[in-house]
Amino acid sequence: MIEMAVLVVGSTGRVAKEVLKIFSAEKTEVLAAARRPEAVEKLPYVTAVALDLHAPVDKLAKEIQGVEAIIFAAGSRGKDLLQTDAYGAVKLMQAAQQVGIKRFVMLSALYSLKPEKWPETLTDYYIAKFFADNYLINQNKLDYTIVQPGSLVTTPGTGLVKMAEEPGQISIADVAAVLATVVNKVATYGRIIPVVAGNQPIATALQEIE
Repeated sequence: MIEMAVLVVGSTGRVAKEVLKIFSAEKTEVLAAARRPEAVEKLPYVTAVALDLHAPVDKLAKEIQGVEAIIFAAGSRGKDLLQTDAYGAVKLMQAAQQVGIKRFVMLSALYSLKPEKWPETLTDYYIAKFFADNYLINQNKLDYTIVQPGSLVTTPGTGLVKMAEEPGQISIADVAAVLATVVNKVATYGRIIPVVAGNQPIATALQEIE
């Protein structure tokens, strides 16, 4: 169970939608942030709130006051990489620090910090993730966890993963389950967690990296 006030950013996106479903099923109150809050799926225990990553840091800071943890699952799917995936993430980190939020969970991508392994077809996306992830690690004092999933697929979740830096696929539902699980785990603070489909329950896999 989540023990802190959590804000899920990018709540109309594929992964964030599944995160919200998990919290709702657990009867955990959660804030769902999106540029268009009216488009957030209506679920029990989920409150939609407006958040525009194009806004200046001071405005973002006002809008996230009272939150204790952020799960950043926003993404433009290639349409707005600089303003959303890169600088939007950075501004939200800065806003979090302004208002004293310490916990920040970042949805990234496998090999985001290793340019030599990036697929040529997704170079711009990986550049955005590279700079956002590096800022999170090196330019602030947030209690971060960076989750780096392999290729996302729409198959049903299994709850079984492998936390290893190797090529592979993983269902969107299982990535969401990892995000929802790590947010309250102190042992994952300051960690980069690669994850693909595997044969271990998520809780077991997380225990092994602790």
